[in-house]
Amino acid sequence: MSNAKNKAVGLLALAGLEAYQESPDEEYMNEAQLAHFRKILSAWRTQLREEVDRTVNHMQDEAANFPDPVDRAAQEEEFSLELRTRDRERKLIKKIEKTIKRIDEDDFGFCDSCGIEIGIKRLEARPTADMCIDCKTMAEIKEKQLQG
Repeated sequence: MSNAKNKAVGLLALAGLEAYQESPDEEYMNEAQLAHFRKILSAWRTQLREEVDRTVNHMQDEAANFPDPVDRAAQEEEFSLELRTRDRERKLIKKIEKTIKRIDEDDFGFCDSCGIEIGIKRLEARPTADMCIDCKTMAEIKEKQLQG
């Protein structure tokens, strides 16, 4: 199973949902679809916030003043890694909240660059996507070219 598919399955399971089944004549980004993605995003945000709380508690509980410099350095490195991970998650929470706001403003599911439908399957794999796969691919190619 691909990494994107694993992530999509994980997010759906987290929200207690199954993959959205579109009917052939269904309007794109109707109320049912918007509710589906709001539920996924809300569950994901809740999970990330719980992780942040666990980290704070863990760091408070585990903080020790080791007399051995090697032990102290190992603990500092562990805490540093945890804090970097939580910082990435904090940024992701902001992106999730921005996406929920887009749902509330009825501006979700369409590419910011070209305006076409992003697609249900892509959004289930990456609910915070704001570009269609073609525009995102082009943006990544341009970014790589600028980096050298």
